[in-house]
Parts: sequence; structure tokens; C-alpha cells
Amino acid sequence: MNVKITDKDKISVTNPDDLYEIMRRILLRDNKIDREKEHFWMIGLNMANIILYIELVSMGSVKSTQVEPMNVFRVAVLKGATSVIALHNHPSGSLTPSEEDKDATDRLIQVGRILDIKLTDHLIITTEKYMSFLNTGLMAQLEKSLKYVPPYLIEQRIVEIKKKQEQELKKEKQKTDKFKETTIINLLKKKMTIEEIASILNTSSKEVEKISKKL
Repeated sequence: MNVKITDKDKISVTNPDDLYEIMRRILLRDNKIDREKEHFWMIGLNMANIILYIELVSMGSVKSTQVEPMNVFRVAVLKGATSVIALHNHPSGSLTPSEEDKDATDRLIQVGRILDIKLTDHLIITTEKYMSFLNTGLMAQLEKSLKYVPPYLIEQRIVEIKKKQEQELKKEKQKTDKFKETTIINLLKKKMTIEEIASILNTSSKEVEKISKKL
């Protein structure tokens, strides 16, 4: 269910404080009975981090609410959001994320990756305060999780990591070779013999001789 927001609320989200003030007001709109139930909202953002929409995905009991990842991203896809923020309240007043909260966030991160819509944060709020998964380091921790990553994506990541490592090693070797070549050329200009240079640099005479031909 889309939550009615004013143009004033369509701000550029630069930190969780800005978002909390809006969501606190939205939570306080509910009557007391509904306010004491868990709500789960999704906030869609454009490329400039400006709020496109706020959607109430589900409202459950005092202790929990159900979240289906595909429902969470449905509006994001339809409205062209490039990133989203998850947010839910804890009627108990505690800001400590449960294992279920972490698990749901882990799932949403992976679904977001598949859809190319980044989940940037997850806030837990009460009418008085909030906690941010991003600010506490939980987002970074969950982004490394492989719990809900499909096996083919794990293999793909391994291939990408190996490829990156190979590219870095190749660049490092090129730098080393270039440095060695420059050093050999400088020593040759100082009239050192090929054998002396090979001994100093712990390299072969053939390599030094090959480089000497460039002079």
C-alpha cells in the first residue's frame, strides 16, 4: 500500500536522520492499536537519492510481520527506483535487530543484486529513536554473506575474483619488468658490464644482453 507523502517529504536522503523524521511522522499517523503492530516499509530512491515513494509492504502482529522479497521490490521495478531502503518498527521499543531481521535483510540484498536495485540500508525505528544497519556495520557484514546467493553466482564471483587477481599480478609484473629494464639501461650507461649487472640484479646475463640491444 502506497503511503501518502507530500512534496516536502520527497527529499534527497543523505543520512538516516532525514528519513527517520519522515517515517516517525508516518508511524504516528496510525491509531494506537495499529501503531503497536510491526510495519514493514520500503522507500524507493532515484539516482539522486531523492524519495520516489514510500510503500507499506506489510503490517503484522506485535512481534513480527511477514516479508516476501518479490513483493518488496515490485513497486521499485514499476517506478524505476535505482536503490531502496527497508524500514520497520519495533513496538517493544528495542532497537536490537533479531536474527529474523538480519535474515530478511540478507535475502533482500541478494534479490536486489539480481534486479540491479541496491538495498542501501535497513532501519529499525520506534516513536523515539532508530538504528541503522548501515551505520552499525551490519549492512557491510550481510553484503559479504553467501547464505542466499545462488550457486552459479558464487562460481561467477570466484571466476571474477581470480580474473581480477590475475590482472593485478600482470600489472605488478609489468611494473617490475619496467623498473628492472630502466635500472639495467642506467647501469649500462655507467659502463658496467653485462655480467656485473646480472650479478647485482640477480638476473640472467641473457636478459641484460637483450635489454642492452635496445640502446
